[in-house]
Amino acid sequence: MIIPVILSGGSGTRLWPLSRELYPKQLLALAGDATLLQQTARRLEHFDGVGAPLVICNEEHRFLVAEQLRAIDVRPAAIVLEPVGRNTAPAAAIAALKADGDALLLVLPADHLIRDPAAFQRAVATGAGLAAADHLVTFGITPHHPETGYGYIRKGEKIAADGALPAFRVERFVEKPDRATAEAYLADGGYLWNSGMFLFKAATFLAELDRFRPEMVEACRRALASAATDLDFLRLDKAAFTSCPADSIDYAVFEQTARAAVVPVDPGWSDIGSWSALWEVGDRDELGNIVKGDVLPVDCHDSYILAENRLVATVGLRDTIIVETADAVLVADRHRVQDVKTVVNRLKKEGRPEANLHRRVYRPWGNYENLSAGDRYQVKRITVNPGAILSLQMHHHRAEHWVVVKGTARITSDGKVFMLSENQSTYIPLGVQHRLENPGVIPLELIEVQSGSYLGEDDIVRFDDNYGRAPAPEQ
Repeated sequence: MIIPVILSGGSGTRLWPLSRELYPKQLLALAGDATLLQQTARRLEHFDGVGAPLVICNEEHRFLVAEQLRAIDVRPAAIVLEPVGRNTAPAAAIAALKADGDALLLVLPADHLIRDPAAFQRAVATGAGLAAADHLVTFGITPHHPETGYGYIRKGEKIAADGALPAFRVERFVEKPDRATAEAYLADGGYLWNSGMFLFKAATFLAELDRFRPEMVEACRRALASAATDLDFLRLDKAAFTSCPADSIDYAVFEQTARAAVVPVDPGWSDIGSWSALWEVGDRDELGNIVKGDVLPVDCHDSYILAENRLVATVGLRDTIIVETADAVLVADRHRVQDVKTVVNRLKKEGRPEANLHRRVYRPWGNYENLSAGDRYQVKRITVNPGAILSLQMHHHRAEHWVVVKGTARITSDGKVFMLSENQSTYIPLGVQHRLENPGVIPLELIEVQSGSYLGEDDIVRFDDNYGRAPAPEQ
């Protein structure tokens, strides 16, 4: 049995402003109609002997991950919540500890693109035989150009393997090279891009990890033993998991073990680690441009231009990235997009919300969008999904006015329950317990006007919540 282990803990800062810390790139539809997470979950469709996926994600993303899987009718074996990020090796250890020892774990980052799933499935079939024989398998991507943004794998001697593709022992892993070194690797022919995808028997991986990083295995055992069930999620023990050393699967095991094997494959892979990578894998027009949204390009070449909210007109550009969102615009040289992470770091240092949030913020019951804010007031558009209900709550520092613009609202306020239809409104005084519910079959939309001395999202005291968040601040 092959169990896909989908790692969905990344933040994708190099794809800012589209990817934000609380809405990262794996949850975005960057290449096609489905999100990267959804594409990953479907990657082994119609492949025999594959079980339900195990998803490991940041607890802040849990409802978004669950909803995206539900939307494509994928029922995960579990959604495991990491209280803190600890890189890929502890995540793989948690999966191995949960699985039967003979199960084959296929570790897949949730934010990669594979345009030829059939080629990838052939590689998995070859890797499965090796993993069953206690090899630790990684998948090396056949390089097409001297890429400096990826690590490399040097192939060793050939291994006898069943399947459509050859396999080799891993001679060594190589860090991201400079341009000249990358060109030499390409000319050599013995190097592959390190994809960060792995396949191994659960017991074999745990045995090797226990040899090289026993303290990591022990911390993961404690985190899993004290884990708590939270609705449809498994929440790892925070203290135990926080004590776990952070390291990647590569460093913790693969660079030290004698069992590492690599299967070369060319499945149209990209980790979409930057805007230039997205430009490279996209469908470009005759001038080399990718244009999305309301864009008017004049004499522009080899550029990526995305407009989400308004007309973007460009003149005489070459090798340029422009990404327009509701609250931020990125303009960058296509050859310097790795430096976008510097922008995000500055935003975080200055405490600006644009590093973490979009103007539209998603919640398990729907979403809200910040429309306007000033001294002692804030205006939001709130959308509540059919049948969804917000927590019973109160605020210490703000009052709220609600105006229904679409659908029907059931309101609980100060112990009274009443209905509001379109164009009707109500006032929620400061300190009053209240609740909002959509009893209808269409989305409920309302305008909320907040007023008070403090309007932060942490001014919420919950008394009851359908999503297990009470009494914590809004998550």
